Amino acid sequence: MGLLNKLPGISNPKTRLNFKDRLKWTGISLLLFFLMGQIVVYGTTGEGYERFRQISILMGSEFGTLGTLGIGPIVTASILLQVLVGSKIINWDLNTREGRAKFQGTQKLLAILFCFLEGFAYVLFGAVPASNLSLVPIVGLQIALGGLIILFLDEVIMKWGIGSGVSLFIAARVSKEVFVGLFSPFGEIPAGTIPQIIYGLSAANFTLVGIALIKTIATLGIFAICLYMQSIKVEIPLAFSQLRGFGRRWPLNFFYTSNIPVILAAAVVINITMMGAMMDSRGVSILGNFDKSGTPISGIAYYLSAPHHILQNALFGLGQVDLIRVLTYLVFLTILCVIFSLFWVETANMGPEAVAEQISSIGMQIPGFRKDKRILVKVLSKYIYPLTVIGGIAVGILAALADFTGALGTGTGILLTVMILHNFYERISMQYLEDMHPAVRKFFE
Repeated sequence: MGLLNKLPGISNPKTRLNFKDRLKWTGISLLLFFLMGQIVVYGTTGEGYERFRQISILMGSEFGTLGTLGIGPIVTASILLQVLVGSKIINWDLNTREGRAKFQGTQKLLAILFCFLEGFAYVLFGAVPASNLSLVPIVGLQIALGGLIILFLDEVIMKWGIGSGVSLFIAARVSKEVFVGLFSPFGEIPAGTIPQIIYGLSAANFTLVGIALIKTIATLGIFAICLYMQSIKVEIPLAFSQLRGFGRRWPLNFFYTSNIPVILAAAVVINITMMGAMMDSRGVSILGNFDKSGTPISGIAYYLSAPHHILQNALFGLGQVDLIRVLTYLVFLTILCVIFSLFWVETANMGPEAVAEQISSIGMQIPGFRKDKRILVKVLSKYIYPLTVIGGIAVGILAALADFTGALGTGTGILLTVMILHNFYERISMQYLEDMHPAVRKFFE
C-alpha cells in the first residue's frame, strides 16, 4: 500500500462542487482530449494509420498523435485486474474500504505501466513507426506521456466532473466519427452518407445511394433500438419498515452492468487484432495474416474480428459473406460480455449483498418479508444474477449485429455511446437537478 499511496494523482475537491463547476471541468477535460488528438508526435513517418481506424474509434485514440493510446492502458489494466480478482487469484474483499483502495490503486499503477509498455510496443512493432531508429525512444516516450495525460484527465472527470472519463472519451470519439460520417461534404466523392446520397442521385450511381442509405438507416436504427432497450427495467417494490404506507421501487436495469462489459470485451478483440497486425508486420503470423490496410485475412484474428460490411456485401454482391466468421465473432463477443458482466458485478459492489446493504441502510425492506438482510440478499439474487447474464448476452448480440451493418462509428461504438449518454443523463437528473437553472431543469425532469 505504501507504493500505491505515493502514485501521482488528482486530489479530491475540498468542498462540494455544483453542477456548473462539474460541467466546466468535464468540458475542459474533453477539449484537452480532442486537442491531444491533433498534436502530431515528433519523429514519426506519419503514414499507415488508416489501418487502425476502426480500432482507434473504440479506444478513443488518434494514431500518430499524443492521443495514440487513448483509453487503451486504462481498459487493459482494468481487464487484467478484474480477471485476477474475479477468479480469486488475488483474494481481495472489495466490500471493504481497504480492498477497494487496493483495487483502485493497483489498477492505476498497472495503467501507468501499460502507458509505457504499449507506447514503446506501438513504435517497435510499427503501429506508429519512427522516421529513423535513433528516434524510437523519443517517439515511444511521447506516446507514453500522452497516455499518462489521458489517465489523469479521466481522474479529473471522475473527481471534479461528471461521470467516467473513459466512457466520455469513447462517446466523444464515436460522436465525432458519426457526425463526420453523416454530414462531411469533402472528397471527390463526399465522405458523408447524406452528401453521398445527393451526389449518387445526381450521378445516377444507385449502388452508392443504396450503400449510403443502409449506413444512415443502420446508424439511426441502432440508436433507436439501444435507447429502447436502455429503458427496460425490473422494479422491486420496497417499503419503509418504520412508516406504514410509504414506499418506493428499486430499479434494476435490463443492461444491469451498463456499458462496461462491452468496453472490456471490445478491448480484448481490439488487442488481439492490433497485436496480430503488429506481429504480422514483423513476419510473425501467430495470430493471422493481415492485408496492407491492417484488416485480418486469415488466422485467429480473422475469425475473432468483426466483419463490418456483411449487410452491404449480402445485398449488393460486393464480396463474399463468411458465415463461420460471423458466427465465431458473435459467439466470442457474447461470451466475453457475459464473463465481464459477472466479474463487474462482483468488483463494482453491484452484487446482491452490496445492494441489500444499500437498501437496509435506508431502512427499507421488501413488503411481505420480515426485516432480515439474508432474506433481502436471497430475493435480490433471483433478479441480479439472471439480469447480469441475460443482459450480458443481449448486449453482446446487439453489439455484434450492429457491427455487421457497417454502421457509422461501428455498431459497438454506437451501442456504447447511447449507453454512455443515457447514463450521463440519468446521473445528472439524479444528482445535480437542484443546481440547474429552471429552464435547463425542465429538460431533465
